[in-house]
Amino acid sequence: MKFNKYRKLGRFGADIAPIGLGAMSFTNFYGPCDDNQAHDVLTAALDLDLKHIDTSNVYGAGKSEERIGKFLLKQGNQANNLFNIATKAAIFTDPETGKRGFNNDGVYLEEQLDKSLNRLGIDCVDLFYVHRRDPMIEIEEVTESLSKLVKKGKTKSIGYSEIAPSSLKRASAIHHIAAVQSEYSLSTRAPEMGLVQACEELGTALVAFSPVGRTFLTDKPLSYDFAQSLDFTKVNPRFNKNNYEKNIEISNKFRDYSKDMGLATATLSIAWLLAKDNHIIPIPGTRSVAHLHELAAAMEVDMTDKIISEIENILPLGWAYGDRYSDAQWIGPERY
Repeated sequence: MKFNKYRKLGRFGADIAPIGLGAMSFTNFYGPCDDNQAHDVLTAALDLDLKHIDTSNVYGAGKSEERIGKFLLKQGNQANNLFNIATKAAIFTDPETGKRGFNNDGVYLEEQLDKSLNRLGIDCVDLFYVHRRDPMIEIEEVTESLSKLVKKGKTKSIGYSEIAPSSLKRASAIHHIAAVQSEYSLSTRAPEMGLVQACEELGTALVAFSPVGRTFLTDKPLSYDFAQSLDFTKVNPRFNKNNYEKNIEISNKFRDYSKDMGLATATLSIAWLLAKDNHIIPIPGTRSVAHLHELAAAMEVDMTDKIISEIENILPLGWAYGDRYSDAQWIGPERY
């Protein structure tokens, strides 16, 4: 199976490479990153024709957007045409309590998008997502608010992150939803329980974040000790000591298989995901140009039914130990 050269962000979206670039790594989420590292990765992404960049107003409290904006500023007049940029808003932290919350009010979303555009140094993004749903506001009302941002020329299309198939169908009755973001990989296959199918039916791209299983599906998974130093992984169930050891033991078999094929494990992980359907767009993140080349190499892999079957025998549905989120991390994403 050779992958299509281009995929679309929604029914009316521009043609983009099958793989995008997640820009959370341009902050310190998985380890330190500076402007030079981020800009080297962005330069390499352009060389590889990886034009879709995914960021958010909360990645490093705007730092990810700022680093992309600084890169674009250096490009002069061509800046607006280099990348297909998506950003997100809705998550906030209460300054008094320190607790995380979600705001889907139309005025708030527009204010946050305006701030993102300012940090990015552009007039319009290609895609604007609601990062997390606020259950106090009906999704039809939120979608109406988002559609006004399209009419105002501040975003070309709209999407949602971590919503259920039923919510997607409700939103799509109001306005075309170009993309839904969800964690999707060989270690997290919940989207196959209806979201993959609903997106295909509605002409919505399924943008897969964490497609290499938060490093478990790479040649160099985070060490246990390093994972305990990071805010997200130190409380994530898959990285508690017992689960971590089991996940490493099982995924080692996949690393061996990838090596036997002459491929980096991340390459084969992404190739498996690309083979699931043409409306699926993985957005792996990295601070390394060498790793970016490994990820992009997935587009050149000739996947066969035999390879897919062998991969899924090694890592069968539900193989991973531990939930993908802790109780606190589950606040926001819709379960289904």
